[in-house]
Amino acid sequence: MSANDAQVLIHQHLIDPEVCIRCNTCEETCPIDAITHDDRNYVVDPSICNGCNACVPPCPTGSIDHWRTLPKSAAYSVADQLTWDELPAQQEVSEESLASIVTETPPQHNAAVSATSLAAPWSAEKPQLNLFDIRHPVTATVVGNYRLTDAQAESDVRHIVLDFGNQIFPVLEGQSIGVLPPGVDASGKPHYLRMYSVASARDGERAGYNNLALTVKRVLFERDGMPGKGVASNYLCDLNKGDKVQVTGPFGDRFLMPNHPGSNLLMICTGTGAAPMRAMTEYRRRLLAQSKGVEGQLMLFFGARSPAELPYFGPLRKLPASFIEQHLAFSRVDGEPRCYVQDKLRLASARVADLLRGDSYIYICGLKGMETGVMDALRDICRSAHLDWDVMHPIMVAEGRFHVETY
Repeated sequence: MSANDAQVLIHQHLIDPEVCIRCNTCEETCPIDAITHDDRNYVVDPSICNGCNACVPPCPTGSIDHWRTLPKSAAYSVADQLTWDELPAQQEVSEESLASIVTETPPQHNAAVSATSLAAPWSAEKPQLNLFDIRHPVTATVVGNYRLTDAQAESDVRHIVLDFGNQIFPVLEGQSIGVLPPGVDASGKPHYLRMYSVASARDGERAGYNNLALTVKRVLFERDGMPGKGVASNYLCDLNKGDKVQVTGPFGDRFLMPNHPGSNLLMICTGTGAAPMRAMTEYRRRLLAQSKGVEGQLMLFFGARSPAELPYFGPLRKLPASFIEQHLAFSRVDGEPRCYVQDKLRLASARVADLLRGDSYIYICGLKGMETGVMDALRDICRSAHLDWDVMHPIMVAEGRFHVETY
């Protein structure tokens, strides 16, 4: 530490561990790798952070937007922050100190460069946000827990319905909620919340009811030769009717669907990434059933290892082609070549290009490994249709017409 460090005030960027939902958006967005995490907390390294604010707009909860003014010599280290359960209070800084100490002001730049979703569609319903937090969660009751994948399938994916009774909990298609698993971790601290995308329409899993649905995959893994279970996913998958669940949120103000009737939706997903796509599709289906004048087209590209592993496979097959154009990609079907969503995109290139020329909104959700293949496919489709994806993409992002949520 230099003597000068003790005479310089910094505006240290911190992440609130009580509000953070551990979605990894900030770490992925940071252009200089100043953000890191362990099993509990996401933290900002003060020796790297330049205050560019690139991570602030994409954060779905606002947990990223916290600052403390303090001497550079007393900056909170990464090791300090990883132990926190709550943010420290602002330290007192005397007027004399402020008058005599030079304050570092980090450079700023436009955060739009690295974000994949800067805005919601212009016609999207205004979402309600952060009505409940980990200090004051809302209690929901399990009213349904149904296995979506075949009983013999390796993946156990569940459709879980939560009812909020008389407590209003408004959510829109594309939003998420936080679930607080009971109990404590190996260090004796309460489990932090996990975020799950809502799989039901804004008027409820059952229309007119104050409930919602989640699509949850039971996570099983092996670490150091020992079997393990995902804390939140196994907790949710094992719930029975009547069980109570502590919920926070709602979260998310960007991955929202347009409300104007002529908008087209191009939905690309894998596995439980189907949750927001199901919500959007169901809302459009209900509008159509009510003769509400829905004119836009729906196109879905959905990938899984096999039909038995694909959530909502049965209900999807019942939707008419006149309502939604479906392209299902299966990568592990005996006797058939492996097929992924990007392969199906290329096979439907003419139809995809037609959609891209119109009033269309793209939603990508699922495993992070799909992103590169999907982006390459969209670029190839545009090239063959004499469109420039590298020009179109940033415009769609800025206009709230391109959205990615991967994990």
